[in-house]
Amino acid sequence: MEFSKLLDTIDVLRVKCPWDMKQTSESLRKLTIEETYELADAISSGNDEGIKNELGDLMLHIVFYARIGSEKNLFSMKDVLKGINEKLIYRHPHVFGEVKVSGATEVEKNWEHLKIKENSDYNPVLSGVPTSLPAIVKANRIQEKVRGVGFDWEVRDQIWDKVLEELKELKEEIDDHNTESIESELGDVMFSLINASRLYGIDPEAALEKTNRKFIRRFNYLEKETLLKGKSLHDMSLDEMNVIWEEAKKED
Repeated sequence: MEFSKLLDTIDVLRVKCPWDMKQTSESLRKLTIEETYELADAISSGNDEGIKNELGDLMLHIVFYARIGSEKNLFSMKDVLKGINEKLIYRHPHVFGEVKVSGATEVEKNWEHLKIKENSDYNPVLSGVPTSLPAIVKANRIQEKVRGVGFDWEVRDQIWDKVLEELKELKEEIDDHNTESIESELGDVMFSLINASRLYGIDPEAALEKTNRKFIRRFNYLEKETLLKGKSLHDMSLDEMNVIWEEAKKED
């Protein structure tokens, strides 16, 4: 009922609102990315009300894109829903078919195999990774994709040898003052750490964001306490700052 009402609302806005009338898929793209990040923020904050609201905003965008597709006689909302429903059923043969699986890992491998089979022509495993993804998210997705076809560590502890190897190579380039190679080796270190986080079931983006928020809390405490003491951060030594920083850590 409410979904049908939303479709009707978009239909009306599309022909009566000057702003909605001029929108295209291209003009909505950046707004959709922004809404997605706002949803991610709400999830990270544990804001259930915010999650509900941001899901509504994203739903608006989905319906809007479908309306634009319908105007171009390309696809309708019905086509979108039909397509995803068929895809989910096809890619879950262990639920809707006779396939047996031992756990979630096997489900993910089957998912990637089925994606490849959907196209008769050659389709590279990594072709489905969006080029515009943020680097950390993209690295994580790349690693998940190749794991789906078996390209992964046999034992997750093996990743730490790789991390240490990359750190050693980074240090060597730093000692040689080789700027271009330092950037490359630093990228390798980060990629291997993201791989480690994946192997241990940790979302690297979420982990880094938690650290960002923790740092902001502690620095805000440092700044506030400094002002209360009638001082300025610019006039304090690092040792003096660290004393208050340790207090901030205790507050956490």
